[in-house]
Amino acid sequence: MALELAPEALDFSTLLRPSDHIVWGQASAEPATLTTRLLSQSADIPGLSAFIGMSWGTPLDGPGAMQFQSYCGAGHNRVLERQGALDILPCHYSELPRLLARQVDVLLLNLADDGRGRFSFGAALEYLAPLVDSARLVIAEVSDHTPWTHGERTLSAQDIHVIVRTSRPPVSAPPARAGAAEQAIAAHVAGLVEDGATLQVGIGGLPEAILAALVGHRDLGLHSGLASEGVALLAEAGALTNARKSVDPGVAVAGLVAGGPRLMRYVDRNPRFALRATAYTHALDILSAQTKFTAINAAIEVDLSGQVNAEVAGGRYVGAVGGAADFLRGARASHGGLPIVALPATVTGREGTRSRIVTRLNGPTSTARADAGIIVTEHGVADLRGLGLAERRRRMLDIAAPEFRPALEAGEEPQTPCGGYHG
Repeated sequence: MALELAPEALDFSTLLRPSDHIVWGQASAEPATLTTRLLSQSADIPGLSAFIGMSWGTPLDGPGAMQFQSYCGAGHNRVLERQGALDILPCHYSELPRLLARQVDVLLLNLADDGRGRFSFGAALEYLAPLVDSARLVIAEVSDHTPWTHGERTLSAQDIHVIVRTSRPPVSAPPARAGAAEQAIAAHVAGLVEDGATLQVGIGGLPEAILAALVGHRDLGLHSGLASEGVALLAEAGALTNARKSVDPGVAVAGLVAGGPRLMRYVDRNPRFALRATAYTHALDILSAQTKFTAINAAIEVDLSGQVNAEVAGGRYVGAVGGAADFLRGARASHGGLPIVALPATVTGREGTRSRIVTRLNGPTSTARADAGIIVTEHGVADLRGLGLAERRRRMLDIAAPEFRPALEAGEEPQTPCGGYHG
């Protein structure tokens, strides 16, 4: 039976062991009461390390008593990365459950209580649910503001070692910003998406602009690693019904809920929304079985052959390998599917405006050109499927910013990208 403690009574020095490896929920699923208290007490416990996802809640600072690892450079992780205190795990998102199960000692969760002895995973089930069975110690923040979400698994008090009850609202997503380029890209993508398509999208200004551009569509579905604020917008507009999904008809499926109050209201006790584990949301057989599965992913830069860098900009790790390859492969295998990578053609930073369509990537190849499908910028759409390198090059030049096309055509580097965001 779980031990119940008040937040102020939670003493990690009595619960943790030296060199414990800790995993906690990311984004809106971060148990911020627990993580804040852990970080304030971590100096008393030698050798602690933690795996973190997108960190929006508790500010992180390093180097300190704890070592941090993540699959991404989003949110507060960028502070750690700038300080050289973040170790990146460069893997496909579908691999995370297996890799983390080998390492986890302590699992920190943010749960919802139904008042009858069952606990929902709240805003994230994804790679967390399997870790309940692997962790030596499970500590849960149970908040009356955490949404109760349907999913493939719930927990009982027997699954949890320590419960800390709070009234803390879920951590909200950072404001999404979309300019003229993002709006133009969204219009291009919306023109590709058919009614009845099942969507996968990321997070950030560009994905939110794309979702907003789809409000006039009908019978869209969702099967995604995450559900963002724009998902609630589509549902309210009557565009997201999931009626034509060939897998899980009538139900929107995601592993993570990452947004604000509007999204939390949409998912709370909604039988038409369900959280599933990463092993399901990112599974190739499930994705390929979805008719018109449409994967929409962002990038930092794309070269003329279709190789994608979604990780490094200006020498800084700001993105992730993420689930792009998983979803793009699923979309390519889906009947009527669309594997889409979208990005503005340029980025403006301290050194001026630079092209994000490049002759050679300035970071790692996050998605191979063999997995490239449809590349979209504000200047148009380049469908690379089934094309050789020469035709790919021509089509990529057509969607580059006009002022950089001569340099690209000559095989020169127009400039090096100095910023970007992987959604």
